[in-house]
Amino acid sequence: MGTLLRMRALLVVNPAATTTSARTRDVLTHALASEMKLEAITTEYRGHARDLARRAAERRDVELVVALGGDGTVNEVVNGLLRHGPDPDRLPRLAVVPGGSTNVFARALGLPNDAVEATGALLDALRRGSERTVGLGLAAGTPGTADEAAPSRWFTFCAGLGFDAGVVGRVEQQRERGKRSTHALYIRQLLRHFVEDPNRRHGTITLRRPDAEPVRDLVLSIVCNTAPWTYLGNRPVYASPRASFDTGLDVLGLSRLTPAAVTRYGTQLLTSSPERGPHGKHAVSLHDLTDFTLHSKAPLPLQMDGDHLGLRTSVTFTGVRRALRVIV
Repeated sequence: MGTLLRMRALLVVNPAATTTSARTRDVLTHALASEMKLEAITTEYRGHARDLARRAAERRDVELVVALGGDGTVNEVVNGLLRHGPDPDRLPRLAVVPGGSTNVFARALGLPNDAVEATGALLDALRRGSERTVGLGLAAGTPGTADEAAPSRWFTFCAGLGFDAGVVGRVEQQRERGKRSTHALYIRQLLRHFVEDPNRRHGTITLRRPDAEPVRDLVLSIVCNTAPWTYLGNRPVYASPRASFDTGLDVLGLSRLTPAAVTRYGTQLLTSSPERGPHGKHAVSLHDLTDFTLHSKAPLPLQMDGDHLGLRTSVTFTGVRRALRVIV
C-alpha cells in the first residue's frame, strides 16, 4: 500500500464517455486519488488526450497514465505515450477504465466492462504489481506514394482499409449529428454503405509482404492486433481468432461483397468463436505478420480503433511485439 500511495499518476478523463455519468466519473477519480498521487485532467478537444499523455511521457516523473473513456480515448493516450516510439528499457505504463460504448481494448485484456468494477480491478492489480506487456500495431504512409507524408499512428486492437472503414466513417457522421453510438446505428450504416459503396463490386486493394506473393483484388481488409475484433453487446465477434497481443498482426481480407457474400460472411462473423472465424473461397486469413503494405488503386477510407482517418491509397503496417505495459 505504501508503494502505491507514492505512485505518481495522470488520469485522463473524457467527459463525453458514453456509459459514465459526471457523478460516476467524479467517484472513480476520488477512488483512484485516495490511493496514489493523482493528477486528473478532463479533455477539452479532439487530440487533447494524446497531448496530455505525450507531456506525461516526456516529463518522466509520471509512472502511470490512466485513460477513463472509450477506445478512442485509449488510442489517443497510447499515441501520446508512444510519440517517440517505445523505449525498450522503459516501456510506458497504461491503465484503462472503460467508459465507451464498446471498449474492445479493455475487454480483450480481460477487464470488466463496468467502469466501477474496472476501477476496483485496477486498484487490486496495482497493489499486486500485476501488469502485462502487449504488442501494438503501427500504421504509416508508404514511402514513394502520395500518402508518404501521412503521420504514423499506433492502434491497439484493429485497423481497416476499405469497406469496414467506410462504415465507421458513416457512423462518425451520424454521431456528429447527435445520434447515439449503438449497434443498431452501425447496422443501418452498414446496409447503406453496402448499397452506395462504388468500390465493393471490384476489389482495389493489394496486400504485399516480404517473401510472399501479393494478395490482390481485396474489397475489405481488416487488420487485427487481438481477438475479439469487436463486440455486439456481450457477444464477442472474431474476424481473426488467432490474433493476439503477444504476436504480430493478423489480416482478414475479402475479395467479394455481393449480397450472397455479405450474408455468408456476416453470418460467419455473428457465429464466430475463438476457434473459427470467416472462411471460404473469397476470404483470406493471414496470421502473425510483422511488416506489410495495403495498396489500393483508388483512395479508400482508413480506420484505426474505430476512428475514421480519411482516404488513403497506400498504408504500411508494422506489428511491434513489445510496445506497452498495461495494468491488468
